[in-house]
Amino acid sequence: MFSSAVIMSALELGCIYALVALALFVSFRVLNIADMTTDGAFTLGCAVSATVAVAGHPWLALLAAVAAGACAGSITAFLQTKLKIPSILAGIITNTGLYTVNLAVMGFSSNVNMMKTDTVFTMLRPWLGTFYRLLPSALLTVTVAVALVLFLKTRLGLSIRATGDNPDMVRASSINTGFTITIGLCVSNALTALSGAVLAQYQKTADINLGTGMVIIGLASLIIGETLMPRGKLWRKALGAILGSILYRFIIAVALRMDLPSECLKLISATIVALAIGLPAIKAAVKPATAQGGKKSC
Repeated sequence: MFSSAVIMSALELGCIYALVALALFVSFRVLNIADMTTDGAFTLGCAVSATVAVAGHPWLALLAAVAAGACAGSITAFLQTKLKIPSILAGIITNTGLYTVNLAVMGFSSNVNMMKTDTVFTMLRPWLGTFYRLLPSALLTVTVAVALVLFLKTRLGLSIRATGDNPDMVRASSINTGFTITIGLCVSNALTALSGAVLAQYQKTADINLGTGMVIIGLASLIIGETLMPRGKLWRKALGAILGSILYRFIIAVALRMDLPSECLKLISATIVALAIGLPAIKAAVKPATAQGGKKSC
């Protein structure tokens, strides 16, 4: 059903988008915050990466994108912690403002063409051959996942996790929840921007609409991963996010093989998220019906 090219592409994109799943793991699961900055931060990473790479610095472009994403996260955190704006609204405000910022970064153009630009992948191609895009993407994702797990086990990381679990208890322990939320959102949006930066160099283009629907894609990957990996240690959750992202790309590949129009992909993503989140309720509704059917048959 799948050619080697389709499998390779699904693995490559799965590893790249896994960074968004890891980012949402930090904000959505660890901090218990529905951060809507994701779409804008992803596009910001694309824009910064493309602009810096065109200037001749593809490696520096990745670091610049991470820094830009962290700045976007800090703005959302400031609105939430200092101005007391609800988390969802704070993310929407930042995301809206980032649209203009992203246009400005790209020179007020809706896209940046990188076809004649050296990227991280083209620079590694002479040494890696056929796997010049898969190996760097996979290595980067695994490295980020390991670093994230180790960070969440540090004292600061434990404080961030505790903030998401019980902020009142954290405040009673004289820990500044505003600071932990800020660090968490900065880390989350930095990972999102890094994903966008890698994708821009992977596709050799950056577009103002690349980040549209990225929250849904990340949530779909995260929730699929949670169904694949049993609940437990942090490394299992991080691995689940990566596997969920890869499986999601294969689902999209199946949809494309069925000749579904590309416009339907967002609907498929939304359906996957809705079914995954509503799965416990579906199971609970099915069990009583099954039990009643069993009693009648007796």
